[in-house]
Parts: sequence; C-alpha cells; structure tokens
Amino acid sequence: MATSKIIKKKLELLRKQIRFHNNLYYALDEPEISDIEYDSIFRELIAIEKNFPELITSDSPSQKVGAEPVDYFPSVAHKNPMLSLDNVFNDNDLFSFNSRIQERLKIDSDIWYSAELKMDGVAVSIIYENGVLTRGATRGDGKIGEDITHNIRTIKGVPLKLLGIGYPKVLEVRGEVFIPKQLFYKFNQNARKKNQKTFVNPRNAASGSLRQLNSRITASRPLDIFIYSVGFFKNGKLPKKHSKILNRLSSWGLKTSPESVCVKGVNSCLDYYKKVKEKRKKYPYDIDGVVYKVDDINLQKKLGSLSRSPRWAVAHKFPGQEEVTVIQSIDFQVGRTGAITPVARVKPVFVGGVTVSNITLHNMDELYRKDIRIGDSVFVRRAGDVIPEVISVLKDKRPKNIKPIESPRYCPICHSKTFQLPNETALRCSGGLLCSAQKAESLKHFLSKKALDVKGFGSKLIEKLVLNDQIETPDDLYNLTKKDLLKVERMGDKLAEKIISSLEASKKTTLSRFIYSLGVPEVGEITAVNLAQHFKSLDQIMNSNTDELIQVRDIGGVVANNIFDFFKQKKNKIIIKKLINSGINWKSRHKEKKVISDKLSGKRIVLTGAFSSISRSELKEKLLINGAKVSTSVSSKTDFVVYGKKPGSKLAKAKNFGVSILNEQQFIRLIS
Repeated sequence: MATSKIIKKKLELLRKQIRFHNNLYYALDEPEISDIEYDSIFRELIAIEKNFPELITSDSPSQKVGAEPVDYFPSVAHKNPMLSLDNVFNDNDLFSFNSRIQERLKIDSDIWYSAELKMDGVAVSIIYENGVLTRGATRGDGKIGEDITHNIRTIKGVPLKLLGIGYPKVLEVRGEVFIPKQLFYKFNQNARKKNQKTFVNPRNAASGSLRQLNSRITASRPLDIFIYSVGFFKNGKLPKKHSKILNRLSSWGLKTSPESVCVKGVNSCLDYYKKVKEKRKKYPYDIDGVVYKVDDINLQKKLGSLSRSPRWAVAHKFPGQEEVTVIQSIDFQVGRTGAITPVARVKPVFVGGVTVSNITLHNMDELYRKDIRIGDSVFVRRAGDVIPEVISVLKDKRPKNIKPIESPRYCPICHSKTFQLPNETALRCSGGLLCSAQKAESLKHFLSKKALDVKGFGSKLIEKLVLNDQIETPDDLYNLTKKDLLKVERMGDKLAEKIISSLEASKKTTLSRFIYSLGVPEVGEITAVNLAQHFKSLDQIMNSNTDELIQVRDIGGVVANNIFDFFKQKKNKIIIKKLINSGINWKSRHKEKKVISDKLSGKRIVLTGAFSSISRSELKEKLLINGAKVSTSVSSKTDFVVYGKKPGSKLAKAKNFGVSILNEQQFIRLIS
C-alpha cells in the first residue's frame, strides 16, 4: 500500500513536470530544458506506467499517441453554435462595419478591438472537464459536428490536462488546426517519393488528417493549433475582455497566437492589417487575412449575432493568392546531376505580389499525376507565397485534341539517352560530365569549398569561361593560364594570379574530397568520406560492384547504383584520368577523417548558429570521427540539432519536427 502511494505520487510529479515543459515548448516556444533531459523524464514515466498499467490515466502525457481505428465519427451538438465570420475586403468595408457597431451601441468613441491572424486552417471545438480533455469535434454545419476526440488528442500543441488552477469545471475552447508551411512541403515531398497521395495545400492536409479513422495516421501528421476563443464555460469565471481571456487560456497551457494584439479604433485595425500583410510570407503558417473582435465581452453580448455570423467580429481578407492562367509551352531543364525537370511557360499572371511566367513541374510523375498539357487553363498559386506551383487543371476549359506530354527519351541538350532509376521520380540525362547543360553547375560543384576548395572562382566567372568555350570539363581548369583568364571581361592581373595559385594548391587534397567533387548523384560529403574509409583507394571504388558498395556505411541500393553507373561510364573515366594526370593527388599532408568511435554511429546531425568554444569545422570533425552524418538541413529524420549563438530558422524547424536539441556545452559533454 505504501509503495502504491509512493508510485502514484511519483507519477503525479512526472506528469506535472512533463505538462509544464510541454507548455513551455509547444505553447510558449520557451523551453527550459534540453530534449535529452525531457526524454529522460518521459522515459521514466513510460517505465513506471508499463510496470503499473492500472495507474495509467487518460490525461497522462503518455497517451498522446494514436489509438485503435474507429468505425465512424459520431455526431455531437455544439452547446453554442460555431458561427462563421462576415468578410470585408477593403478599408471602406471595415469603416462601415465599425459604424454599424457604433450605431447599434449608440456610442461615438473609438472601440477597442482584439486584432488577430486569420489562420487558414480547420476550426475545432475542444472540451475540458475538471481540466481534463474529454471531447474534440469539428465545426460541421456550426450546430452539429463530428466527434474527433481520438485525433485531437494526438496534436502536440493540445494539452490533455490544463495547467495551473482556476479554470472552470467545464470549459469549451475553439481553435484552428493547421500544418506549418515548411512541414507541409516536406510532407508532400516525401509523399511524392513514395508515390503516395499529396495534398493541394496545408488546409486540405489538416482537414484530411483530422478526419482519419485511424488516429495513428493523424499522429504522424505535423498538426499544430491556435486557440482563438471560448465557446462556453460552466462553474467558473473568466475575464470580461477577450484579449484577457486569451492570456488566461495561455496560462492554462493552451496555445494561442503570439500575434494577437488589442487596438483602439478602426485606424489602428488598418495599421495592424498592413503590418501583417507585409509580414505575411514570413509567417511559418498560412494566413488569409486578419480578424477583428470587439474586445469587451459585455459589448459582444449587446451586439449579438445573426443566424450565421456574430455582429461583433469580422474577417479582413487578403487579396486572393490563386489565379488562373494558360500553359503556353513546357520545356525541359537539365541540372548538375543530370536531373531533367519539366518547366511550364505560362501566360504571365500576377500572383501573391509578383508576376509569374515560369513554373517548375518538379518531375514527369508529377506532370502526369496532374495531367498538365500545353494549352490547359490552370489554377496557379505561390507555395508559401514564394514558389509558384500549378494547383490543378480546369479540364472543362481544355481545348479539344491537345495531347499529353511525352517523357523525353533523349536529353534536350546533349541528346544522350535519358533514364530513370527504380524508386526514383527524377528523369536523368546519361551524358554525365560531358552534357553541356551540366557543365557550369558541375564545375561550380567541383570548385566548391567542400570539394577542391578553389578560391577566386565566382559563379559568373565559371559561366563566362563556359560560354567562351574555354572550359568544358573539370580537367580543363588545370590547363588554364593567366593569359586565358585575362581574356575574361573585368579580369585583373592579381585576381588571375590568385586563381592560378589556388588551382595549383587544390591539387593536394583527400580522396573523399576528390570523390565528392565529381558530383556523383546523391553522393554527398559524408558518403564520400565513408567510401574513402571503406575502399582506401580510388581504383577500388571505381572497380567495385553494387553488392560491394552496399556494404559501405549508410549506402543503400539507389546510391550504390548511382556510384556504379557513374564510374562505369567511359566518358567519366577519361575525365578522372585527366584530372589525376594534371597532378591531383591525396598522398600528401592531407589525411582522411577516421572514425574513432561509434558513439554517434548513423546519427544525422545538423549544426546551426555560431559556436564559442570550438570552431564549426572542428565540431564537424568531431562529429565525423564519432560516426555521425552531418547534414545541412533539418528534417523528420534528423536525430540532433546542435546550436550556438543566433541559431536561426533551423532551430525552429527542429522544434516543429520534434527533433532533439542540444546547445554547444551539452553536445561537447555528450561526445567527450
């Protein structure tokens, strides 16, 4: 009995700790402990609950996982209707809205409004009883929604139990579920690679995720939420100002928008609208306008509601971000690795603040999936207000007798045969280093810091040398003379000498750098290191088969095939021989990185920010010799993000993906 009490007390403490840190992390974005410390607390909770399953409660943080699929969504009635908002589209409309309120209230003074972002997501209702989440529902028709409690529970930003004290016995809150833009694009990207269904936009993705019968699917989706109001409450008190209510909700662990402000008068509303509109593309989530609500709750009650919308609130919508245009032609571009990308040339159209005339179609699979043809009218938007994309085809407007686009059998530049690897969406040119479209990009890669590290070469200089037919392949670089360089416009003696000297210095390198410089498809810096460590010599790498290549650390079937095919091509072998004959070698003072520990074996780690006690290159070296893979971008597959001062957006992405985060000191302790 005594043990049971001790265990219960321990569980209560652990759950309280986790809820507190969940709130700091998900709601306030102000974590106080590292992810390693958090994971340690969470593992302790799981271990105790595993040994004492009878002590598991529905509000335990351990229960935020998908449950068994449900057969259907039961209908639930909203105690108070979930109304829609009327829209205004310009300044005059907003002034008219404000005038109607003043007339109805019979006041002349400026009204205080709560100004908030209008999230482009899915509205939901969440009920807490005695602080514990008991029900989640969709808006439905405003009066009747669908019970999606099993899915709501999986959203990380939704607490299963409220924090603190003072909340009503029964509390219904309303919020907007959404998916952050970057996570949405990553989700679609992964879906394309797996030939799975993609979503048109983040809102559709959020909606589809919430209506999954299997909550494990919902749990795998990167859903987030902002709570924007209280639907009803019983046996408790709330502030008499909407803005204060939001603050109170936040103190109970509910996630509210950080951009909500209280402003006085309609002109201040317009100032807020303009500021938000200017910042729109910088927000990590989609918004389609702003919302103004009379801040005083008593005044809201006096104003009342219409059948479908409240009189005390309005949505100020942004101009539309989707437009219709016509596909005039489809061209094919060839990148550094030979990937062939279809590009639509469209009738110029103004979308999201810019004129769009060219739109990438990503790959042939995507082109076929959307069935895009020359002459089609299409919906166009700027994904994340940045990248133009074709949303869909208006097939009812399709001209007669227009034919589907055929996948090119030959490279449009060098006329080499095209190919497509198994389980890969990209169509590629087989021309390798001799494909002229790949020349400039391949040369830039060859000269880059992580490759041969030749200083003095800028992108424009490389492009000019290629355009002047002075260089075609990497070996041509080592035949350049000062006289050759001086033929280039704006080239001076000192710079020419610097470039020649840097080219000469670059001949002393490492095997891994040389392998990386060749630009083998999907062979990055770390894979190149692993190849050099495993085979020890270039000849062994070039003569290896796919079975031997798969034995290398972190190399799978696709990459193995890429390596084998690259070194099998006679053209590439000739260029490599010429480079070695020019004097490139790795037998000097440069030594390969050696793995001295498996402590971080296979771990994908991203570095961000400035480090004080160790340089970034030294830190990277420590990672490599401990068996880690160093990546430049954060994804769901990242194991750790190590950050220093001024970390930037990578840290925020890590938080969104739920990736473990370590500061400089914590990481050094980990590997010491």
